[in-house]
Amino acid sequence: VANLHRQGIASNPRVIAAMQSVDRASFCPRHPYEDSPQPIGHQATISAPHMHAMCLEALHAHLRPGMRALDVGSGTGYLTLCMALMVGTSGKVVGIEHVPDLVASSLTNVAADGKQALLDSGNLMLREGDGRLGCEEHGPYDAIHVGAAAPTLPPALVEQLKKGGRLIIPVGTGTQYLLQIDKDLDGKVTQQKLTGVRYVPLTDLNSQL
Repeated sequence: VANLHRQGIASNPRVIAAMQSVDRASFCPRHPYEDSPQPIGHQATISAPHMHAMCLEALHAHLRPGMRALDVGSGTGYLTLCMALMVGTSGKVVGIEHVPDLVASSLTNVAADGKQALLDSGNLMLREGDGRLGCEEHGPYDAIHVGAAAPTLPPALVEQLKKGGRLIIPVGTGTQYLLQIDKDLDGKVTQQKLTGVRYVPLTDLNSQL
């Protein structure tokens, strides 16, 4: 995290504090501190630390205490937990992941990192489901993060974005871009390309089992 701060990738104090509060080794079985994506099984990866920092930086104003967030493709739970620490005990973060083994491991990982209280209080929820459909039950959301590349923008996620909210999602099949989707207070949706990226695809469960 200190390296990311020196490089100017992580600059917001709340982003830095959240990432420093979560030991990546609890969530990444191999080479947890290397700045590169690492396999977590089921053809899934945990993103490189610099990508996690970039996404949290883009969302930090939408992850203030008391806000509500959704993490699609929550994997081993690392970024979901960082988001939960940022919204605090008055907020709520839902992580949704369609691979049952990864959901189970994410619950174990959060407890291993000493954050079981967030699960017990309901401030952090880790659920099994098709993230492309979001999680309407707990929306709308101030912030939505997607950890795998969708071929096109999933309409359900835009719909579940609160007015004034922001969605960060990689989109594309060959060439991929990290998109920032903003919904203004009138409900108007705009999008901006942040950077070129390379993510694993956002797929159905059968493709990963």
